[in-house]
Formats: sequence, C-alpha cells, structure tokens
Amino acid sequence: MKSNLFQFRPRSLFLILPLLALGLAGCASTDNSGVMAPPKPDEAGDPAVARLHVGDTITVILDGLPDPITPHEESIKEDGTINLDLVGHVKAAGRTAGELQDAIHDLYVPRFYTHVTVTVKTGDRVFYVRGEVKGPGRQIYVGQITVTKAITSAGDFTDYANRKKVILTRANGQRFKLNCNDILDGTAPDPQVYPGDQIEVTRRAF
Repeated sequence: MKSNLFQFRPRSLFLILPLLALGLAGCASTDNSGVMAPPKPDEAGDPAVARLHVGDTITVILDGLPDPITPHEESIKEDGTINLDLVGHVKAAGRTAGELQDAIHDLYVPRFYTHVTVTVKTGDRVFYVRGEVKGPGRQIYVGQITVTKAITSAGDFTDYANRKKVILTRANGQRFKLNCNDILDGTAPDPQVYPGDQIEVTRRAF
C-alpha cells in the first residue's frame, strides 16, 4: 500500500504542475496589461524651479542676426532632445528655459555666429486628472507636484473612487498602477507629475 501511494504522488505532481503554470501565466497576462509597478521616487529638486520635460513644446528664437531666422518650435523628444539647424541635437529635458538658452547660445557662438540672442519660450504646461475626482480635467503645471497633490487640486476623490487603483500615464506612454492609500499613510512613495502626464482615478466596483 505504501509503495503504491509513493508512486502515485509524483505522477500527480507531474499532472498538476502544468495546470498551475498555465494558471499563473493567465494571472500574469491579466495584471501586466501595459501597467507597471509604481515608479521609483524622483530625486528631490527645488519646487520653485520649473524644468523642461519630455513632451513639452518649446519655441527657440534667435535674434540679432543679419538675416532673420524663423523661430523653431518643437516638442521635446523621448530622448530628451530637440533638433536645431547647424548644431543638431540639443539636450532640453531636465534644464530650465534659461539653462537651455545658455546652452544653445554657446553652441552657436562663436562657431557659427559672432553674436546672437537666444530666447526659449514654453507653451501652456498642463497635466490631466480624470475619473473619480470632483473636478476632472486639464490642470496647469506651475511647478513640482505629486500625484496625491494633483488629485487634491482636481477637487479630491469622489465617494466612488478606488484609491487602491490609480493609473499614472507618462507623456511617453508608460503606465503605472498606484495605491493612494499606501501613499497617504507613508508606506509608498508619491510620484512626481510632469507636463503631459495623465492621472486616472478608477471607480470602485461596489
């Protein structure tokens, strides 16, 4: 009797293990539908300094040249750069408008021009809060702000909000699932929100 039981168990495991693997694979495909774990905490910076980010639309104006040049308007690409005539790719993301002005000036002077005045202008910098908040819609980005503060600026959660499932979508398409209960009680980081980002507060099932 003991020998039969001993032989049966390994065979049962061989039959069960593939089923378990299929079940786990099914769960993984459901949970990982383009949504990533919360992003790592961003490096702290000066909240009063508005830095450029991927997706920002900027206009570069060159003045003081013998022949006027049409202003260059471009959105910052995913690699953090813009592409200017003569000098090529210039890093823009992470810099302030003033820092980018200085960098562009140094690329043109004295290599191409003896003198030029560079002006960098930014359009409206916005992010979006949607779903179960009291004031959903477009929000003006005026400086560093976190997800929970962005939700507060949109009127805070409604009574039907699922605080455990908030989706943060970056301007480059990356999506992160956040648990705002964990953020508010201090057990999870509160990610920074950047221009072009979208925050979706989902609705509770019941």
